[in-house]
Amino acid sequence: MRVILASPEAKVWSERKHIPLGLGYLAAVLRDNGHDVMIYDAAIEDDPVEFYIEQAEAAGKPFKLIGITAATPLIGDAWTMAATAKRYGLTTILGGPHLTIMPAESLGPEHPYVDYTFKGEAEYGLLEFVTALEAGERPEDRDIPGLNYRRGDEIIVSPISPMIEDLDALPFPAHDLFKIDRYTNLQPLTDGLDRSARSFTILTSRGCPYKCTFCSKPVTGDTWRGRSVENVVAEWRWLVQTLGATEIGVTDDIWNLKMPRAKELCRRLVEEGLNTVPWVTVHGMKVNHTDPELFHLMKAAGCKRVGFGVENGDPWMLKNVIRKGQTLDMVRDAFRWAKAADLQTMGFFIFGMPKDTEQTMEATIQLALELDPDLANFMLAAPFPGTKMWDMIKEGGEIFANEWPDYAIHDQKARFTMHDGAYDPDLVVRKWREAYRRFYLYRPKRVWEKVSKKSFWTEMPNTVSNARRFFIGNQDQRAPRPIDPAEPVTSVKGLIDRTM
Repeated sequence: MRVILASPEAKVWSERKHIPLGLGYLAAVLRDNGHDVMIYDAAIEDDPVEFYIEQAEAAGKPFKLIGITAATPLIGDAWTMAATAKRYGLTTILGGPHLTIMPAESLGPEHPYVDYTFKGEAEYGLLEFVTALEAGERPEDRDIPGLNYRRGDEIIVSPISPMIEDLDALPFPAHDLFKIDRYTNLQPLTDGLDRSARSFTILTSRGCPYKCTFCSKPVTGDTWRGRSVENVVAEWRWLVQTLGATEIGVTDDIWNLKMPRAKELCRRLVEEGLNTVPWVTVHGMKVNHTDPELFHLMKAAGCKRVGFGVENGDPWMLKNVIRKGQTLDMVRDAFRWAKAADLQTMGFFIFGMPKDTEQTMEATIQLALELDPDLANFMLAAPFPGTKMWDMIKEGGEIFANEWPDYAIHDQKARFTMHDGAYDPDLVVRKWREAYRRFYLYRPKRVWEKVSKKSFWTEMPNTVSNARRFFIGNQDQRAPRPIDPAEPVTSVKGLIDRTM
């Protein structure tokens, strides 16, 4: 069967573009079982998806199915893409993080162009689904875990697809199906955009056992599963020696959970001569699973930059609100050890969690200045459905977001308030912007680092856009009104009330 696996354009994100690795896994499984698969990533395509659908029809080899993945801020774009494909007669199925949290929403009467949704890890479930379609069967008759569908006016939501325990049994992602030359460098904010980069990502494990209140982990779950070192090295070798990778990004939630495994991987990369291509930890590392030896091994293995989820500078917030499972001393140690190994460092910080005050946010800014990473990424808290944070706000506050794109973590919006007499959403945005100014703009060292880079001048439109976004603001910074209970069902609140 001919299948399109698609990702909507991430208009709500920054200019950084990474390959949608989840689609690569799905494509590999389908292709290994005889299906003809195309990966369509709207973020890097010049033509709309209908161009390829029409092209296939004209060649007498039409696509029969489109599978679309979507995170919460992109679900509207996924619906639009599904509606387009449906006009050409394709069967449509949606999956990914948002569909795992809210599988019934997209099957409601407002979205007749969505035939099925899937929740959980989909490699084996999607294969069975496609096999059923090709045999002329109704996939719902096979009782596929994770598959959701309509039965008349009723929406049938199945149990979540079971997590895949043996990740080594999966084929490597179909990296060769990506138009890799159209993806940007993994480090645009530190090195500038490299339009000629061949930047691949790799996933060495799935899941995370920690229970941070802002994280839903909807697809990969809270059970950590690691690939064998041998399996990871084999994929790494393919990326470097066959596909010509010039940079690799490790995208695990927590690749270093098992430190002996992480160290062994680094040693093997050195032994195999694969340490000539730089790599980075795209989503960061857990600070409490590090030691000096790990960072020195990472440096020897070709690692260029490490990131850490710091989140907040107040110990009480970390322990009682964010529940990060780490201390500030652990954070300080990790940064110190990484710098001693001559690695670039990046810190992730969150502003506006419930219970955040001017004092706790000031502590976060002070910690960022103390740690002095090469890159500080300050984000505004977004209450995604399925998180403990979402539950906290529903119980003691109000959500402002009226549409799913309002949940983009890099947008400069207040998304909620708490009715505790202390939380101030307008103050949150001011402190967030103040953090960027104090870290990057008010220190001569940081200003010189930026203006001395060639990309600062060659990418001037992007430079101006980022400066306005972080330091000045290009939208009304005031907190919007809370959602009115009388809002129509097309609002986020109405959708949640109907589907959860």
